[in-house]
Amino acid sequence: MFTQVIGWLLGIDGATSIDGIHVSLAAPWAEKSSFWVFLGCVAALCLAIWFYWKFQDKLSPKYRVIFGTARGILLAMLILTLADPILQITATNDPQPIVYAVFDGTQSMSIVDQPLGQSTLIPVTPQSSADPSGETPESPKAASRVDLLKQLLSKSENNLLDQLQTEKNIRIEPLVFDGVNTSTLRRLTAYRSGSLDVFDAKELASQLSTQGKVTATGDMLTELSKQFRSSRMAGVLLFSDFAHNSGIAPLGSTSGSDLSPIRRVGAPIHTIGIGAVSAIDLAVEVQPPPKMKKAERANITVRLTQTGLDAQAVTVRVTAQNVEKQGINLPGSTERILVGTETILLSSTVHYIDLSFTPKEAGRFAFVAEVDPQPGEITLDNNRSSRSINIIDDYLRLMYVENEPTWEWRFIKEVFHRDKLVGMRGFRTFLRSADPKVRQNNDLFLSTLTPKRSDFFANDVIFLGDMPGATVSDRFCEMTREFVGNFGGGLVVIAGPHYGPGQLADSPLADMLPVKVNSGSIIQDNREFDLQLTRLGMQTDFMQLGQADDAQENMKAWKNLGKLSWYQPVSGIHSQAVVLAEHPYDTCDDGKTPQPLIAVRRYGNGEVVYVAFNELWRLRRKHGELYYRQFWSQLINRLGLGHALGSQKRFVVRSDREKYQADDKAIISVEAYDENFEPLTEEELNGSSLTAEMLIPDATGSPTVLHEFTIPQLRDGRFETRVPVYNDGQYQVRVLDPVTKDQSEIRFQVEGVSAELRNAVRNVELQDEIARQSGGSSFEISQADQLLEQLHFKDVREEFTRNHPLWATPLWFILITSLMLGEWFSRKVAHLA
Repeated sequence: MFTQVIGWLLGIDGATSIDGIHVSLAAPWAEKSSFWVFLGCVAALCLAIWFYWKFQDKLSPKYRVIFGTARGILLAMLILTLADPILQITATNDPQPIVYAVFDGTQSMSIVDQPLGQSTLIPVTPQSSADPSGETPESPKAASRVDLLKQLLSKSENNLLDQLQTEKNIRIEPLVFDGVNTSTLRRLTAYRSGSLDVFDAKELASQLSTQGKVTATGDMLTELSKQFRSSRMAGVLLFSDFAHNSGIAPLGSTSGSDLSPIRRVGAPIHTIGIGAVSAIDLAVEVQPPPKMKKAERANITVRLTQTGLDAQAVTVRVTAQNVEKQGINLPGSTERILVGTETILLSSTVHYIDLSFTPKEAGRFAFVAEVDPQPGEITLDNNRSSRSINIIDDYLRLMYVENEPTWEWRFIKEVFHRDKLVGMRGFRTFLRSADPKVRQNNDLFLSTLTPKRSDFFANDVIFLGDMPGATVSDRFCEMTREFVGNFGGGLVVIAGPHYGPGQLADSPLADMLPVKVNSGSIIQDNREFDLQLTRLGMQTDFMQLGQADDAQENMKAWKNLGKLSWYQPVSGIHSQAVVLAEHPYDTCDDGKTPQPLIAVRRYGNGEVVYVAFNELWRLRRKHGELYYRQFWSQLINRLGLGHALGSQKRFVVRSDREKYQADDKAIISVEAYDENFEPLTEEELNGSSLTAEMLIPDATGSPTVLHEFTIPQLRDGRFETRVPVYNDGQYQVRVLDPVTKDQSEIRFQVEGVSAELRNAVRNVELQDEIARQSGGSSFEISQADQLLEQLHFKDVREEFTRNHPLWATPLWFILITSLMLGEWFSRKVAHLA
């Protein structure tokens, strides 16, 4: 109470504590001459006392001093008023807390659950036991998840949200994530008539729908933290089935060292789960490698997940089909190749099946995994899985640039010479120390660092070793930038002990690196250290050594490096980089960021990998080439197989996704260049667009309906357009290459069934983990009546600073009027005129 009174006197309302008060003078003449203001106040005080002492001799000396002092203070306050005193107050108050009620508006909320065992749903009460005709009414129909949510919001008694507003004095802000607008979240306006602070829960229920096509939980939480975060946010109520199936992952590491979407919210998230926690369901997912090579064996992995079917025997069948010869959905097709079948006894939630396959021809193949429906399954859409990949009859082309033959250069050369996707034809090197005659006569060596453009851009991955900066020409740097940025090539920079990445500080390559370099950096070799994998490093594909998902073997493989004796330091990390391995104790220039030892970043259409030492060959210790080969093979698969190979990069047709939902728009893009990898001119284009045609599937799913269109030029070398897709089935897009007059083709699938309907079980693990990581609690929707006392929100305190004229405060007014009235009253008592 005392603090509120003081706050009112100083011109602020609602303050629970005053943390600081500062007074300054704002008048221009007084701002830099506060001494003269002080001197004027003292002079006014002295003048008033002198006046009363000299001219009011009827008063006793005591009253003359009192009256003079009062009048002097009054004059001094008038002088201070002219100096415009500004009062700066830092205070804290407890505003009305805000709780965001976020509702899931995606298609999975339309599922009608048939849970096993005891139901966790709110019972649907029939309106009457008999209709007027006397007939017994039918049993109430099972309610969908959104219906259950609407029932909760429409309750007349013990309505959770109404109670929070009225009994807990909490402001509820209702939001829904359904992807209807361009943003993930949108605000619902269901406020009561005449009020913008209290919303009507029943009106809110009428606005809920199930229009969203994906549940992007991570994106939703990120947008919540960016667009709606406030110092008054006390918590979040999240009503959902947590069927996360799109966008960034909502969960972070258990250590809390990262800024996951959950932690960015900055408030406890209380999760209220809607939907069955268990159901009879069987789902299959086929996982072929990203690309395969003709006549070479590869493993096709099938992931089988199940609930409620323990001890059941099921048969998985995998087929392959060349989709360039015949549509994948054509009924009665005889062109399918049987990859294999396997019968397994279901004993755990997840099973993996590996089937070997040796393709006999090249082309785009669709691999299909199927399993027979089981009795009681809620959804059958996930009993079949299809994925298309390219089977190539080609090889990866690697260019290794090095100053002299190092151990890393020697072992990498041997690894790739024996690699099926590279071989003797695919590995070429420019070795600066090599004899010019050797470079001219040996096919392994390149005679120049900068061959003609058609040869240079036919590479798939470039390795840049320990080269002196003076020998890395600007032309090589510029072509490398174009190779990675425009054509999606891969660049691997391997730092050596002699020159280091600082040699690239003044080159055009510096801006491409995942790290920030400077020319003054020197090798650090003062003490040995162990390489430390980061959390993201342990999850990155090419950093996974040994068997998949075996974290223990992966750590064992990296420990095989032993202690490293040196590395090349850098000044910092690029903002878009991902650090995969770091130094255990050395830091960058900021004194906080650990020195990166292995890092990767996107650059344009490609990727750049940085390695701070050239001694990964130590992975060979104890285990030979097992882990060493696996690291480099996985790395070039990622960097080299993510784009067209060799000279095919000159004319590449892409779609932004492999699968679409009906009514989506597919983005068709083309990277188009001439034989010398220069952007096509208008003369070669015969205009400013490319000619294309699309085969649209008919009612049977077979692509037979021809639609012709053009793809306009977006910028030099880049063409792009959007085409709507409506029918289910496979689409074929063919684009005419104006240089060769050949047609390049892509295919993609359109599915009428939403990804939301493929999993009928609520993700309880995600629900609980979101609540745990945010400091909230996890509840069932059936517990809503008991939630009021169990919900604990973050204390909301708001710090603020106010600047306002001191003379405009109640305190200033009270002081002046008190002095004036006090002096007047005293004069009357003393019988002064």
